[in-house]
Amino acid sequence: MNDRNLHQAILDELEWDPRFNAAHIGVSVENGVVTLTGHVGSYAEKVAAESAAKRVAGVRGVAQDIEVRYPSDKKTADDQIARRALDVLGWNTTIPKDKITVTVQNGWVTLSGDVKWGYQRLESENAVRKLSGVTGITNSIRVAQSASAPDVKDRIEKALKRNAETEANTIRVSVSGSKVTLEGKVKAWYERDLVERTAWSAPGVTNVEDRISVGA
Repeated sequence: MNDRNLHQAILDELEWDPRFNAAHIGVSVENGVVTLTGHVGSYAEKVAAESAAKRVAGVRGVAQDIEVRYPSDKKTADDQIARRALDVLGWNTTIPKDKITVTVQNGWVTLSGDVKWGYQRLESENAVRKLSGVTGITNSIRVAQSASAPDVKDRIEKALKRNAETEANTIRVSVSGSKVTLEGKVKAWYERDLVERTAWSAPGVTNVEDRISVGA
Protein backbone atom coordinates (compact mmCIF):
# COMPACT_ATOMS: atom_id res chain seq x y z
CA MET A 1 0.00 0.00 0.00
CA ASN A 2 1.43 3.41 -0.96
CA ASP A 3 1.44 6.36 1.43
CA ARG A 4 -1.57 8.01 -0.17
CA ASN A 5 -3.76 4.92 0.19
CA LEU A 6 -2.43 4.29 3.68
CA HIS A 7 -3.27 7.86 4.67
CA GLN A 8 -6.88 7.41 3.58
CA ALA A 9 -7.14 4.02 5.31
CA ILE A 10 -5.97 5.55 8.59
CA LEU A 11 -8.44 8.43 8.29
CA ASP A 12 -11.22 5.90 7.71
CA GLU A 13 -10.15 3.85 10.74
CA LEU A 14 -10.00 6.93 12.98
CA GLU A 15 -13.46 7.98 11.78
CA TRP A 16 -14.76 4.47 12.47
CA ASP A 17 -13.57 4.43 16.10
CA PRO A 18 -16.16 6.04 18.44
CA ARG A 19 -13.75 6.54 21.37
CA PHE A 20 -12.53 9.96 20.18
CA ASN A 21 -13.38 12.79 17.77
CA ALA A 22 -11.43 12.06 14.58
CA ALA A 23 -12.13 15.56 13.28
CA HIS A 24 -9.53 16.93 15.71
CA ILE A 25 -6.76 14.54 14.65
CA GLY A 26 -4.35 15.16 11.78
CA VAL A 27 -2.58 12.39 9.89
CA SER A 28 0.54 12.41 7.74
CA VAL A 29 2.35 9.41 6.26
CA GLU A 30 5.87 9.02 4.91
CA ASN A 31 7.26 5.64 3.88
CA GLY A 32 4.68 3.86 6.04
CA VAL A 33 5.50 5.88 9.17
CA VAL A 34 2.45 7.72 10.50
CA THR A 35 2.49 11.01 12.40
CA LEU A 36 -0.61 11.88 14.42
CA THR A 37 -1.22 15.50 15.42
CA GLY A 38 -4.09 17.55 16.81
CA HIS A 39 -5.82 17.33 20.17
CA VAL A 40 -8.16 15.12 22.18
CA GLY A 41 -10.11 15.47 25.41
CA SER A 42 -8.29 12.86 27.52
CA TYR A 43 -5.18 10.72 27.71
CA ALA A 44 -7.32 7.61 27.15
CA GLU A 45 -8.48 9.10 23.83
CA LYS A 46 -4.87 9.79 22.85
CA VAL A 47 -3.93 6.15 23.44
CA ALA A 48 -7.06 4.98 21.60
CA ALA A 49 -6.18 7.08 18.53
CA GLU A 50 -2.67 5.63 18.41
CA SER A 51 -4.09 2.13 18.78
CA ALA A 52 -6.50 2.75 15.89
CA ALA A 53 -3.68 3.87 13.59
CA LYS A 54 -1.63 0.80 14.49
CA ARG A 55 -4.50 -1.49 13.50
CA VAL A 56 -4.24 -0.46 9.84
CA ALA A 57 -2.28 -2.88 7.67
CA GLY A 58 0.81 -1.27 6.17
CA VAL A 59 1.65 0.98 9.12
CA ARG A 60 5.36 0.56 9.89
CA GLY A 61 5.59 3.05 12.75
CA VAL A 62 3.61 5.71 14.60
CA ALA A 63 4.91 9.09 15.84
CA GLN A 64 2.51 10.41 18.45
CA ASP A 65 2.18 14.20 18.74
CA ILE A 66 -1.43 14.54 19.88
CA GLU A 67 -2.07 17.06 22.66
CA VAL A 68 -4.43 16.36 25.55
CA ARG A 69 -6.59 19.43 26.15
CA TYR A 70 -8.84 19.67 29.16
CA PRO A 71 -11.19 22.66 29.39
CA SER A 72 -10.02 25.00 32.16
CA ASP A 73 -13.16 24.31 34.20
CA LYS A 74 -12.56 20.55 34.02
CA LYS A 75 -8.88 20.44 34.92
CA THR A 76 -8.16 18.25 37.91
CA ALA A 77 -5.65 19.13 40.64
CA ASP A 78 -2.58 16.92 40.87
CA ASP A 79 -3.40 15.78 44.41
CA GLN A 80 -6.86 14.67 43.28
CA ILE A 81 -5.40 12.70 40.38
CA ALA A 82 -2.90 11.04 42.74
CA ARG A 83 -5.64 10.01 45.17
CA ARG A 84 -7.82 8.62 42.40
CA ALA A 85 -4.86 6.75 40.91
CA LEU A 86 -4.12 5.10 44.26
CA ASP A 87 -7.81 4.21 44.58
CA VAL A 88 -8.05 2.48 41.19
CA LEU A 89 -4.78 0.66 41.80
CA GLY A 90 -6.13 -0.53 45.16
CA TRP A 91 -9.35 -1.76 43.59
CA ASN A 92 -7.52 -3.86 40.98
CA THR A 93 -6.99 -7.32 42.47
CA THR A 94 -4.22 -8.18 39.97
CA ILE A 95 -1.97 -5.40 41.33
CA PRO A 96 -0.21 -5.99 44.69
CA LYS A 97 -1.44 -3.52 47.30
CA ASP A 98 0.89 -0.86 48.70
CA LYS A 99 3.60 -1.71 46.14
CA ILE A 100 3.02 1.18 43.74
CA THR A 101 3.92 4.82 44.36
CA VAL A 102 2.16 7.59 42.43
CA THR A 103 3.46 11.11 41.81
CA VAL A 104 1.70 13.71 39.65
CA GLN A 105 2.97 16.96 38.16
CA ASN A 106 0.76 19.07 35.88
CA GLY A 107 -1.40 16.03 35.16
CA TRP A 108 1.55 13.82 34.23
CA VAL A 109 1.56 10.62 36.33
CA THR A 110 4.73 8.75 37.28
CA LEU A 111 4.33 5.21 38.59
CA SER A 112 7.13 3.58 40.57
CA GLY A 113 7.59 0.59 42.86
CA ASP A 114 8.22 -3.14 42.54
CA VAL A 115 6.03 -6.00 41.31
CA LYS A 116 6.65 -9.70 40.64
CA TRP A 117 5.22 -9.88 37.11
CA GLY A 118 5.47 -7.81 33.96
CA TYR A 119 1.72 -7.95 33.40
CA GLN A 120 1.22 -6.21 36.78
CA ARG A 121 3.43 -3.37 35.54
CA LEU A 122 1.31 -2.99 32.40
CA GLU A 123 -1.97 -3.40 34.30
CA SER A 124 -1.00 -0.56 36.64
CA GLU A 125 -0.56 1.79 33.71
CA ASN A 126 -3.82 0.65 32.09
CA ALA A 127 -5.73 1.28 35.33
CA VAL A 128 -4.53 4.89 35.64
CA ARG A 129 -4.79 5.73 31.94
CA LYS A 130 -8.56 6.34 32.00
CA LEU A 131 -8.58 8.82 34.88
CA SER A 132 -9.81 12.33 34.17
CA GLY A 133 -7.07 14.95 34.28
CA VAL A 134 -4.23 12.64 33.26
CA THR A 135 -2.13 14.12 30.44
CA GLY A 136 0.55 11.40 30.27
CA ILE A 137 2.13 8.49 32.13
CA THR A 138 5.71 7.47 32.88
CA ASN A 139 5.85 3.84 33.98
CA SER A 140 8.95 3.33 36.16
CA ILE A 141 7.67 0.23 37.95
CA ARG A 142 10.36 -2.45 38.32
CA VAL A 143 9.78 -6.19 37.92
CA ALA A 144 11.56 -8.52 40.34
CA GLN A 145 13.68 -11.21 38.69
CA SER A 146 12.41 -14.70 39.55
CA ALA A 147 13.21 -17.06 36.67
CA SER A 148 16.23 -18.30 34.71
CA ALA A 149 16.92 -17.03 31.18
CA PRO A 150 16.39 -20.43 29.46
CA ASP A 151 13.08 -20.86 31.29
CA VAL A 152 11.89 -17.39 30.27
CA LYS A 153 12.83 -17.98 26.64
CA ASP A 154 11.04 -21.34 26.59
CA ARG A 155 7.86 -19.95 28.14
CA ILE A 156 7.66 -17.01 25.73
CA GLU A 157 8.21 -19.21 22.66
CA LYS A 158 5.54 -21.69 23.79
CA ALA A 159 3.09 -18.84 24.49
CA LEU A 160 3.66 -17.41 21.00
CA LYS A 161 3.01 -20.81 19.42
CA ARG A 162 -0.27 -21.15 21.33
CA ASN A 163 -1.54 -17.79 20.10
CA ALA A 164 -3.52 -18.02 16.87
CA GLU A 165 -2.89 -14.34 16.03
CA THR A 166 0.90 -14.61 15.86
CA GLU A 167 3.22 -16.41 13.47
CA ALA A 168 5.70 -17.73 16.02
CA ASN A 169 8.16 -18.94 13.38
CA THR A 170 8.82 -15.34 12.27
CA ILE A 171 9.82 -14.19 15.78
CA ARG A 172 13.24 -14.67 17.39
CA VAL A 173 13.44 -14.50 21.17
CA SER A 174 16.71 -14.01 23.04
CA VAL A 175 17.12 -13.58 26.79
CA SER A 176 20.04 -12.10 28.71
CA GLY A 177 19.47 -12.16 32.45
CA SER A 178 16.01 -10.65 32.87
CA LYS A 179 16.03 -8.73 29.57
CA VAL A 180 14.15 -10.10 26.55
CA THR A 181 15.02 -9.05 23.00
CA LEU A 182 12.44 -9.65 20.26
CA GLU A 183 13.41 -9.71 16.58
CA GLY A 184 11.73 -10.70 13.34
CA LYS A 185 8.87 -9.41 11.25
CA VAL A 186 5.07 -9.29 11.48
CA LYS A 187 2.40 -8.15 9.05
CA ALA A 188 0.55 -5.71 11.31
CA TRP A 189 1.38 -3.41 14.19
CA TYR A 190 -1.13 -5.03 16.56
CA GLU A 191 0.77 -8.32 16.16
CA ARG A 192 3.95 -6.56 17.28
CA ASP A 193 2.17 -5.26 20.38
CA LEU A 194 0.75 -8.72 21.04
CA VAL A 195 4.20 -10.33 20.91
CA GLU A 196 5.59 -7.68 23.26
CA ARG A 197 2.76 -8.21 25.75
CA THR A 198 3.41 -11.95 25.61
CA ALA A 199 7.05 -11.35 26.50
CA TRP A 200 6.08 -9.15 29.44
CA SER A 201 3.83 -11.92 30.76
CA ALA A 202 6.75 -14.27 31.39
CA PRO A 203 8.01 -14.46 35.00
CA GLY A 204 11.16 -12.53 35.82
CA VAL A 205 11.13 -10.25 32.77
CA THR A 206 12.22 -6.74 33.77
CA ASN A 207 12.93 -5.27 30.32
CA VAL A 208 11.69 -5.97 26.78
CA GLU A 209 13.54 -4.59 23.75
CA ASP A 210 11.24 -4.84 20.75
CA ARG A 211 13.14 -4.87 17.44
CA ILE A 212 10.33 -6.48 15.45
CA SER A 213 9.67 -4.79 12.12
CA VAL A 214 6.22 -4.38 10.58
CA GLY A 215 5.54 -4.97 6.89
CA ALA A 216 4.05 -7.28 4.31
